[in-house]
Amino acid sequence: QVQLVESGGGLVQPGGSLKLSCAASRSIFTFNAMGWYRQAPGKERELVAAITSGNRPNYADSVKGRFTISRDNAKNTVYLQMNSLKPEDTAAYYCNAHWLSVTGRVDYWGKGTLVTVSS
Repeated sequence: QVQLVESGGGLVQPGGSLKLSCAASRSIFTFNAMGWYRQAPGKERELVAAITSGNRPNYADSVKGRFTISRDNAKNTVYLQMNSLKPEDTAAYYCNAHWLSVTGRVDYWGKGTLVTVSS
């Protein structure tokens, strides 16, 4: 079993910054990719950013140019630097790791960290 533990959420004013961290209980090299998803009240969970084992990132259009995903393989940790935060970024943010088995995709999730953007 894999454990993913998020940290770094909180309350921030519009235009501010936060950095989320996701620490994995085993080497993140074992995953095809890791990512951050978010879910706002009354909305579906959506992909925010992901990074492959080859260090290739991709972002949702809504966060391009504002958010940066990165990984530290030595620390088994993935980060999400969030700048120029907007009220619409308010959501619970979840760390995800997945790998592709012969039977399909296997996903692991953290418990989430809350980000609130408000003045």
